Amino acid sequence: MPEPRQLPLGVRLRDRASFASFVAGSSAEALRHVTALAAGDHFGVTWLHGPAGAGKTHLLQAACARAAEQTRAGYVPLAQFAQGDAAVLDGWRDLDCVCLDDLHLVAGQRPWDEVLFRLYRDLEERGARLLVAASEPPAALGWSLRDIASRFAAAPVFALQPLDEAGRMQALRLRAKLRGVDLPDETVRFLQRRFPRDMQTLYRLLDTLDDAALAAQRRLTVPFVRDVLSGPQ
Repeated sequence: MPEPRQLPLGVRLRDRASFASFVAGSSAEALRHVTALAAGDHFGVTWLHGPAGAGKTHLLQAACARAAEQTRAGYVPLAQFAQGDAAVLDGWRDLDCVCLDDLHLVAGQRPWDEVLFRLYRDLEERGARLLVAASEPPAALGWSLRDIASRFAAAPVFALQPLDEAGRMQALRLRAKLRGVDLPDETVRFLQRRFPRDMQTLYRLLDTLDDAALAAQRRLTVPFVRDVLSGPQ
């Protein structure tokens, strides 16, 4: 079995971004496909798109973590590199599974399109995997190279949608359960009423509450949660 390779440039995965903690909602087909891709059952390119909070980054990082158990894999958050040199992508050309996040931030810029085309060809020639996430489907982006536009347009494309209210609360409870945290129903309802309901905010709140509960050796009751979240942040 190949030895998994460390991610270059200090990129790290969220330790809780896993398939087990992903609530699919209407994105069940995308979850099945990406899970199979991470396991090596699919090859080539797969494209995910959707608005912020739809779970694109979660799926990419989960796929990278799963693939890295058996092969060389890397997660590339293009939001961190979009203002730099496109040649940064050359460092990932010898991996077996590459997960590119926020591709819409660089698509259409000639230097990036050229490097993307090289990356695509190298991965294709070796039978490797490329998983892409962007805000839009490939046909909606203004590519500068026809070759890369046509290749991405021919890939399997999955549209992700944010979870509804019930799905968000299911995801929050699941994340708490996987962390070994008891999250009572009344505490969930309190968080629903008092805070924004996007998953990034809810997960950050859970991190804060989990740390506070561990330090104080307390359960996440409504009074305790209210005291923690009303204090200095």
